[in-house]
Amino acid sequence: MKYLIIFAHPDPQSLNGHLERTLFGYLDNKGHEIVVRDLYQLNFNPVLSMKDIQGQRAGKVAEDVKLEQEFISWADHITFIYPIWWTGMPAILKGFIDRVFSYGFAYRYDQGKQKGLLTGKQTTIINTHGKSQSEYEEIGMDKALSLTSDRGIFSYCGLEINRHFFFDRADRPAPQSVENWKSKILSTYTLDYHDK
Repeated sequence: MKYLIIFAHPDPQSLNGHLERTLFGYLDNKGHEIVVRDLYQLNFNPVLSMKDIQGQRAGKVAEDVKLEQEFISWADHITFIYPIWWTGMPAILKGFIDRVFSYGFAYRYDQGKQKGLLTGKQTTIINTHGKSQSEYEEIGMDKALSLTSDRGIFSYCGLEINRHFFFDRADRPAPQSVENWKSKILSTYTLDYHDK
């Protein structure tokens, strides 16, 4: 299978970086094709400009956006790995969505009805956050995070969500917690993609 990993953390030695390398190593060992797009290493421009907007309306996108769209079109499965900051994704990833998941590529409207165009592709989302899961549940943030990203972006564009992981208290995790998280991630890929 063809796997695209979109990674959004400025520190490659972070927990998010460790999870990305673990997943890459596992998929590589299984003989899959893998591409990693590290948005910070790429210095991806996240600012949606007026030129971008005008281009999208005309069905044209900038070269950097076109390249990312080609990777998305290529992939069977897209994995997003990023921390939750200020109850959302890092700005660089939000800008990536703004620019790359453009009208006519990721979605369109047919007779006033929205249609996702990235159908036939699976996605897994791996998030880390500092607060505990119980704190997020108390204020409804767990549901809000799933609603805004899963339904508001990924499902909206036609992606089939395989799993969405939220790993809590990740600012100072115990080593055993990290091992458990890695096992959960890899077992999901093993169960769902073992024979594909």
